Amino acid sequence: MPKILYILTFMIAWMMITAAALLWGITYNWPDFIHVDYGLPLQWATNTLSTIAGPVNQWSVNTTNLLVDFIFWNAIMILGTSVLLYKTGKRAN
Repeated sequence: MPKILYILTFMIAWMMITAAALLWGITYNWPDFIHVDYGLPLQWATNTLSTIAGPVNQWSVNTTNLLVDFIFWNAIMILGTSVLLYKTGKRAN
């Protein structure tokens, strides 16, 4: 397998990991407050499903945290790609 395919495979796999990390929902089922939080490592969205007053469907979105999460995951992809390029001898000029 050519060396560039290793890098392409890594980038595609990392894009899937990034999508999973950003879209993964963690449900918190407390007696008077049920909500789902989205985003790793920072929580960028919360979907409130139920409160002590009754059922609701309220979204709270923090776009700054979404941007920071996206930059975090893409920075790791860039660093990983740079290391693979260095290790395989395909240095960029």
